[in-house]
Amino acid sequence: MIKDNVQEVRRRIEAACLRVKRDPATVKLVAVSKNRSIEEIKEARLAGILEFGENRVQEALSKYDAGLSVKWHMVGHLQTNKVKEAVKIFHLIHSVDSERLAREIDKEALNLNKIQDILLEVKISPEATKFGLKPEEVHMAIKAIQGLKNIKILGLMGIAPLVAHQEEARQYFKILKGIRDSVDAGMILSMGMTDDFEIAIEEGSGLIRVGRAIFEGVI
Repeated sequence: MIKDNVQEVRRRIEAACLRVKRDPATVKLVAVSKNRSIEEIKEARLAGILEFGENRVQEALSKYDAGLSVKWHMVGHLQTNKVKEAVKIFHLIHSVDSERLAREIDKEALNLNKIQDILLEVKISPEATKFGLKPEEVHMAIKAIQGLKNIKILGLMGIAPLVAHQEEARQYFKILKGIRDSVDAGMILSMGMTDDFEIAIEEGSGLIRVGRAIFEGVI
């Protein structure tokens, strides 16, 4: 089933790219594997998924220790007291939402002689439960964080609010794209999940985080 779901998600990615004349190869698919078993992850790996996203460091550590040949992404909120473990295992941390957190990551990366790739999370949703830098804080945050030696900002991440129809998410993705373009149009945009990834792709997302559509077949 997971193999079929992955094929369907890839078909939808290609269709979204076709609508806006993009190369599907410019969109990276990260499977969000929180609460999924090692067997489910292995099945997705066999279906061609090479990168997996986790929301909690402790859960990710147990999966990392399984020795799967995949890259792990931190896509959930990262607390400063979990940074040491996070830097050990994550290929990309999507959810850096403060200069303080970035400095902690930089410190731990230095200890490991590693350059840690990150995305800055921007709060584009009005929902109080969402994390992220305020849009007006992004430029200053980038300026401050770019001075750190063991951290590399690859782009911006944002999460649209829950909406009745995925088209309603477009306005929020446009906000993030506008911020990105005002900083550096070459930066990655990480936006789009199961409910809205096609709209996100149309608005320029280069990295989508899809869980339910892969593991449950939710359309």
